[in-house]
Amino acid sequence: MRIAAVVEYDGARFNGWQRQASVSGIQGCVEQALSRVADHPVNVVCGGRTDAGVHAIGQVIHFDSEATRSMRSWLMGGNANLPKEVAVTWVHPVAEDFHARFSALRRSYRYVIFNRPVRPTALAWRTSWDYRPLDAGLMQESARYLLGEHDFSSYRALACQAKSPVRTIYKIDVQRRNELVIIDIQANAFLHHMVRNIVGVLCAIGAGERPSLWSKEVLERRDRTLGGVTAPPSGLYLMEIQYPEHFGIPRLPDTAMVW
Repeated sequence: MRIAAVVEYDGARFNGWQRQASVSGIQGCVEQALSRVADHPVNVVCGGRTDAGVHAIGQVIHFDSEATRSMRSWLMGGNANLPKEVAVTWVHPVAEDFHARFSALRRSYRYVIFNRPVRPTALAWRTSWDYRPLDAGLMQESARYLLGEHDFSSYRALACQAKSPVRTIYKIDVQRRNELVIIDIQANAFLHHMVRNIVGVLCAIGAGERPSLWSKEVLERRDRTLGGVTAPPSGLYLMEIQYPEHFGIPRLPDTAMVW
């Protein structure tokens, strides 16, 4: 049986999603927990790998198992064996042709910036911090140049291994909520560090250090070395991964939204 699940996690103390031998990865924790429920080794595939310090509300995984277990057993048993920073929120059998990564249509990320002169305390590992006053309206104006299909070479990490730098951004929304500046980005897929590099450029514009057209200029240069800084991982959340409706993967409920 192929089973899909939605996982949320606080990535602050983890070295990213991917399973690694010498450090703590979220994948390894999830596989260990599900293997105990199945009573056999379980390998999971995720819809979007996240870096060290990055969080998720709607990470989607799939795994195969011949064990006869109820969906409640997978859900409750998996959570009983997971650390408090990781939780499975939904489990359901899916068709054998479902693939958490390759069946995905769109991915949505949210970046949260704590924007005040004094650094945050309780939210230090759950938001990014920028002491410069940011103009969210100016950031929104600049973000519109990134909408659509483009070569995002200037916005990906130098070590990015994607075969093509072309991606399609469907939405970028920038809004201020009191001392928080929140950036929502939805695309068909993302390059390594793409969201964090976009945020770095938008913050420089919002702080008045660059003109609003700079996001477009960086895009057209197709050269990462001419772009902005990479924003910290602590403010980044994988919010949702969308799939064709017939697979039955749930959409993100309003109650799951961060901030």
